[in-house]
Amino acid sequence: MPKILTMDDFDFKGKTALVRVDFNSPIDPNTKKVLDDTRIKAHGETTIKELAQKGAKVVILAHQGRPGDPDFTPLKQHAEILGEILGKPVKYVDDVFGEKAQRAIKDLKNGEILVLDNVRTFADEQKKGTPEDHAKTEFVRKLAPLANVFVNDAFAAAHRAHVSIVGFTAVLPSIAGRIMERELKALGRVLHAPEKPCVYILGGAKADDSLKISQYVLKNKIADHVLTGGVVGHLFLAAKGVNLGKPNMEFLEKKELMGLVSGIKDLMTTYLGKVEVPVDLAVDVGGKRKEIAVASLPTDHLIYDIGENTIKKYSDIIRNAKSIVISGPMGVYENKEFLLGTKKTFEAIAASKAFSLVGGGHTIAAVEELGLANKMGYVSTAGGALIEFLMGEQLPGVVALEKAAARA
Repeated sequence: MPKILTMDDFDFKGKTALVRVDFNSPIDPNTKKVLDDTRIKAHGETTIKELAQKGAKVVILAHQGRPGDPDFTPLKQHAEILGEILGKPVKYVDDVFGEKAQRAIKDLKNGEILVLDNVRTFADEQKKGTPEDHAKTEFVRKLAPLANVFVNDAFAAAHRAHVSIVGFTAVLPSIAGRIMERELKALGRVLHAPEKPCVYILGGAKADDSLKISQYVLKNKIADHVLTGGVVGHLFLAAKGVNLGKPNMEFLEKKELMGLVSGIKDLMTTYLGKVEVPVDLAVDVGGKRKEIAVASLPTDHLIYDIGENTIKKYSDIIRNAKSIVISGPMGVYENKEFLLGTKKTFEAIAASKAFSLVGGGHTIAAVEELGLANKMGYVSTAGGALIEFLMGEQLPGVVALEKAAARA
């Protein structure tokens, strides 16, 4: 884990804590109602609850959507949901750093919680910049003097060098909240010194990042095996020179993934035997599952899952693993006919003795649907931040906390 300060390093009693969380939730485009409170719950039941119990005056900074998008809404209902989760009143003010917000912060008593409005209503919030640059914004200049400490709990937004993520770290004592701390510890177990053998499972429909992740974890001797499924599996098979058939090749071209083929070819040549691709697949024939060997491709049918021989091959590798990262399902798991690959592979992970880290929206949804969430080592709520971390990128939000810790 990076060298940062945590909530164990600060006495919060009577102190005003500015807490950046990630409340960004799915929103119904018609009613503008929050559809899933997972993230609000995660922050509420850990960091926010602990701060209030320790006598802090808790001021919540969060975003919801982007200006112009249908899910860009105020945070009033997020505050109400947080109040229900905590079983206590949570204050809300429709202002971020103006006079209303400042007055509401000054009026807070020990243990009280205040949610400020969507930080992205501040026009310059999403501008990239250094902590020092962002510290000069009106946002930071108005709020920082009212606070004693900045708590960054928004790992899911830590890949953004935005004002509310890094700006306060230049002028206030800055520490990681419990979710941030937990994410970094779990990621450390699969990235910095994973127990071996370490297996990375890359699937799903979003294959853009698969090459970069594979390159990073193989080059740095983090992963011993990379198993591919879903569209990632199709792309890696295409890179091996396999013709998947017209509808499947057209899908890869439409998704602009074929540009990755030469890099994947080089990867598989350099790390011979480390990257596993499916040996059989399940195609959709009139809504029914039909399994075919890779050797019998091309096919005129759409490929929707890995086949049983691939499941067995992958399960054998998983059985011997000590650390596993899962990013993406093995096929179109939402369709019961094509759930098998994801189900059997994820069940093998749940049954193994390995520490497993689950990441990505569809992966989490599949794990929850299969009732396996509590059998996994750690389920990460981060999206883009997790992917960038797995690619070896430095996250501005984490780097800013490291710098603040070094100054403390």
